[in-house]
Amino acid sequence: MAVDSIVASPLGPPASERDAKALQFIEEMTRNADSVQQNVLAQILTRNARTEYLDGLGLDGAADRETFKSKVPMVTYENLQPLIQRIANGDCSPILSAHPVSEFLTSSGTSAGERKLMPTIKEELDRRQLLYTLLMPVMNLYVKGLNEGKGLYFLFIKSETKTPGGLLARPVLTSYYKSEHFKNRPYDPYNVYTSPNEAILCTDSFQSMYTQMLCGLYEREQVLRVGAVFASGLLRAIRFLQLNWQQLAKDIRTGSLSPKIIDQGIRECMSRISRPDSCLADFIEGECGKENWKGIITRIWPNTKYLDVIVTGAMAQYIPTLDYYSGGLPKACTMYASSECYFGLNLNPMTNPSQVSYTIMPNMAYFEFLPHSAGGFAPDPKLVDLADVEIGKEYELVITTYAGLYRYRVGDILRVTGFHNSAPQFQFIRRKNVLLSIDSDKTDEAELQAAVENASKLLSEFDASVVEYTSYADTESIPGHYVIYWELLAKDSANSPSDDVMARCCLAMEESLNSVYRQCRVADNSIGPLEIRVVKNGTFEELMDYAISRGASINQYKVPRCVSFTPIMELLDSRVVSTHFSTSLPRWSPERRR
Repeated sequence: MAVDSIVASPLGPPASERDAKALQFIEEMTRNADSVQQNVLAQILTRNARTEYLDGLGLDGAADRETFKSKVPMVTYENLQPLIQRIANGDCSPILSAHPVSEFLTSSGTSAGERKLMPTIKEELDRRQLLYTLLMPVMNLYVKGLNEGKGLYFLFIKSETKTPGGLLARPVLTSYYKSEHFKNRPYDPYNVYTSPNEAILCTDSFQSMYTQMLCGLYEREQVLRVGAVFASGLLRAIRFLQLNWQQLAKDIRTGSLSPKIIDQGIRECMSRISRPDSCLADFIEGECGKENWKGIITRIWPNTKYLDVIVTGAMAQYIPTLDYYSGGLPKACTMYASSECYFGLNLNPMTNPSQVSYTIMPNMAYFEFLPHSAGGFAPDPKLVDLADVEIGKEYELVITTYAGLYRYRVGDILRVTGFHNSAPQFQFIRRKNVLLSIDSDKTDEAELQAAVENASKLLSEFDASVVEYTSYADTESIPGHYVIYWELLAKDSANSPSDDVMARCCLAMEESLNSVYRQCRVADNSIGPLEIRVVKNGTFEELMDYAISRGASINQYKVPRCVSFTPIMELLDSRVVSTHFSTSLPRWSPERRR
């Protein structure tokens, strides 16, 4: 079928017949969201009717929505942990799912200090793969010609562990990259990567990153998009290039491969890719040898049309740094997913990051929503169905999955921004967990991020910005106070912010925090002045390396916005180059209390 004979989707004219089918599927799923949801719930309850969990709730094989809502309670991971542990220990009876648990996906969240184990079944790979196949057909509506080049993506796996019962436990992306779905994926001109599978599947992060960067440099003219899972991952790649460009250029000049790369699969693969190219080596040395790295992404990969990275939620604070290194390229956030479930996709991926909304795909799981407001959750909350959420309101996401999670609280707070057909679109607001508390104050991730952003505006006149940050509640001092660690990017080291400016940054952060915090500071004197500790450049990279050495996934790693683990605290404090305190009280008056 000729492209010009393909019927246009309501989303826009498809680039190919394959794209037309994908866009039509999105339309069908979202047009009939509630009926799709009813069918999904019926399928889940029917197939899992005789599991220990559902049997114990007295459903007696019922698969209708009303019985489900009356019999099945909302749960957290802690509620399910004893059952999950039995499965991990080798109990093969149908506890949560009638289908055998094929592996555990390790969540980036923790419970009692341990990574959460999310049970999954084989067919979930098909469901996740289906969502992946919808991403490029949507992107092709906004960016033309993506079939004429390649994507430079920095993708990584984590080595696996096994539970006492012998089941694999690994991050969701490791599961996907090591699956036949990914390794033997059919050729798609819209989804060609510069990174060979051998590099992606190498468990050594240095060798994997080095090889992926080397391949990306060899094919720099072919690269049309640059990405990683999270914005932090892409910035880590830029930092890697800063540290290793001389060896990379040497390898390109000689057509050889660094002796640090000892993985035999990679060396064999690169023997077919490496070639001497003195002109390319000269170019890399010329660009990377410059002191100014502004726009380095487009300088090295000049045909890049956009960055493909998650910059919503906690990742939003990376946007200024990404803009600096990319020259302000668009940033596409294409999908919304977690270890528990893949949720949906962004139907307008080229929108401003602050406006990103994800459309929940109703075929992925059964979705409910717990109403949330500034005061938290109601004492006796009534869950709202997918099709019944209201624009402008915030909810916590609650899911029921084929793999055996029933009315499970994910912990994400979402705000409804609109609908595509009858499927709602959500903006990710934050995780519901509180980060900092000294007294009666409670500061969450969104508030802390906003405070950092407001304070960092004072650095603009010095051409400086906050590259990374974390925090902790220092309760050893009396009264306790917030400590915020900042790593700064200063374009001109001779014009760095003064002590007075940094003190004003401390105050600006306090001014941005909630009224309860400011009351404790001003009226109750139960919180001391906020402190900013500036750390050496590269400190947060060391922090990530430490986390990876302890088992964190390089794909799922996110800088913790609050820390309390002693070795991490010691690492941060050993890198402090200056400390600054708020020297004034923030504004507060009794009339502002709500």
